[in-house]
Amino acid sequence: MAKRLGEVALEDLYKAGGSTISIEEATHIYQAIAASKASDPDPRRVWKEVVSRRVLKPWHPHHLHQLVYYSVYAIWDVSINGPPLYWFPSLDESKITNLGRIMEIHGPKLLGTSYKDPIESFSLFLKFSVQHPETYWSIVLEELSVVFQKSPSCILDNSNKLKPSGAWLPGAVLNIAECCLLPSTHPTKEDNSCALVWREEVRDDLDVNRMTLKELREQVTVVANAVDATFSKGDAIAIDMPMTVSAVVIYLGIILAGCVAVSIADSFAAKEIATRLRVSNAKAIFTQIQKIQIRS
Repeated sequence: MAKRLGEVALEDLYKAGGSTISIEEATHIYQAIAASKASDPDPRRVWKEVVSRRVLKPWHPHHLHQLVYYSVYAIWDVSINGPPLYWFPSLDESKITNLGRIMEIHGPKLLGTSYKDPIESFSLFLKFSVQHPETYWSIVLEELSVVFQKSPSCILDNSNKLKPSGAWLPGAVLNIAECCLLPSTHPTKEDNSCALVWREEVRDDLDVNRMTLKELREQVTVVANAVDATFSKGDAIAIDMPMTVSAVVIYLGIILAGCVAVSIADSFAAKEIATRLRVSNAKAIFTQIQKIQIRS
């Protein structure tokens, strides 16, 4: 259990900072946190104040960030309040998020003069989305560039009283990989848009890799064509690989070909892998040979 903020001593902060902070800097952090706590006891506003005043720096150890964060929220009741808030975007930052952009475009039309901005009007927009699922989810599906091979009869069907949560998108048929890969007029889904970002494992000295939507589509299509030429639609194909860019391409390729992807953790033992292959009735498996270094 984390210490409460008032229980965190200067020595705790100094130790958590390791060799990256001096005792003077630890003292500054200690005093800044104490001042934030004294001005407002609400954990959300205390953490927001700590963030806005840049008390913690990017180069401070993660352990120090964790110590302060969990101490601020030590008495936070997750069951009542939800996860403790970490990031408080500015108004400009909120407007360029996916949700903020949707709210700026549709908020004035849906909420009228009640709409102010993505932060102040968030609760109103959330309430509207719950009360008008047909309108809200039609907007979201368009924003996500979801293309149906067979359109649903409606967004949410509440006619069956045996299903209290209703039936979403009844009758719809789609291939989600196709939706991910198709270009569109959406500003983030053009051919030269960045689709994947990754760095080679244990190679932090190398640059971050990026793949465009067009490059991803081309690689996925190669896998999909190979799967389609060998298997039938609906067949289960397993993947037993680490989460690399190759695994992402293979996963999307299986789905694009109309087959079922069976994900198996690469950490599983041979017996567990065999069990999942048997239960899923997988017709094939994508895997890789693990290089092992033997030291004499």
